[in-house]
Amino acid sequence: MPRLPRLNAIGLPQHIIQRGNNRQVCFSTDEDRAAYATWLLDYARKFAVHIHAWVFMTNHVHLLVTPWQGNAVSRMMQSLGRYYVRYYNKAYRRSGTLWEGRFKSCLVESTEYLLQCYRYIELNPVRAGMVEDPSEYVWSSYRCNGLGIQSKLITPHETYLQLGKTKDERLENYRELFRYQLDGHIVKEIRESVNKGMVFGSERFKVEIESNLKRRVRSEKPGRKSKELLL
Repeated sequence: MPRLPRLNAIGLPQHIIQRGNNRQVCFSTDEDRAAYATWLLDYARKFAVHIHAWVFMTNHVHLLVTPWQGNAVSRMMQSLGRYYVRYYNKAYRRSGTLWEGRFKSCLVESTEYLLQCYRYIELNPVRAGMVEDPSEYVWSSYRCNGLGIQSKLITPHETYLQLGKTKDERLENYRELFRYQLDGHIVKEIRESVNKGMVFGSERFKVEIESNLKRRVRSEKPGRKSKELLL
């Protein structure tokens, strides 16, 4: 079955996952992560992509971004991926691919769904059993969004800014969102949305995106014939 074209919408947030090939390690040291972060910032600026949340795990990356140019996310990820692979192969005297095919992504509605995606990304190290609290993991945006540590990588989304009138109020309300883990059904929905290249949001938002982009953004129901484009 041919894969659906990637969803591209200027000004709408996207959740991105890029994994190491066969789940292999893609960051061996903190120096590797720092190098990746540097080039991520460079290409985000070059292609007009705002980064709201991120986490660099051992064998994969999560990003929450908003593009402000056509195909900006694809251009950013392709350029970043190629540059980092060259660096990694040279550093570890290896050859061949590092990433598991093309990156996966989905559109995210800019409401409570976006905040759930923030939580999903920054709680990754907790779900993986690497730390007990997201603040303990250095290679995540939680310290920026929840503790106020400055980073050139972060551009706050409007939904985040609406958490409070002052910085301290926003930080406190953001940390409150992390008192509990995400519900299992939300985790499942986020994973399915990004892995299938669909949309994470309300039914109303999905209908709107389908109408605007002329393609389906929801998984087909059993027995229903799949159509790539809506007529």
